[in-house]
Amino acid sequence: MDFKLELIPLPVTDVDRAKDFYERLAGFHVDHDVAFGDEFRVVQLTPPGSACSIAFGKGVVGSAPGSVQMLHLVVDDIHAAREELAGRGVEIAEVETMSAEGKPDVAYARFADPDGNTWTLQMVSAR
Repeated sequence: MDFKLELIPLPVTDVDRAKDFYERLAGFHVDHDVAFGDEFRVVQLTPPGSACSIAFGKGVVGSAPGSVQMLHLVVDDIHAAREELAGRGVEIAEVETMSAEGKPDVAYARFADPDGNTWTLQMVSAR
């Protein structure tokens, strides 16, 4: 039995602002943007190369905007990925590398969406 994580709901305050951030700045692909009346709208986007998408909107998630923390985007080249996001206007931290003897190095670079939901680029050196 497979259990595939394919959708993560994100709480946001402004759907259009969040869509702009994830599509234009983060480079996610817009899969759906559907509204049913004035009380429900869902926007689903997928990071390039990912099997898991995010969704947000009006009437979608009841948790507080900014409450989703430390979602990981695993990349092969963290410096190129960080440069790409920074070049689009994402405020992203410098790359930090964690090392432990006998273990592969793990590098991270963190950023947040306009509501404070946080993301981490992650690269493991010996995959």
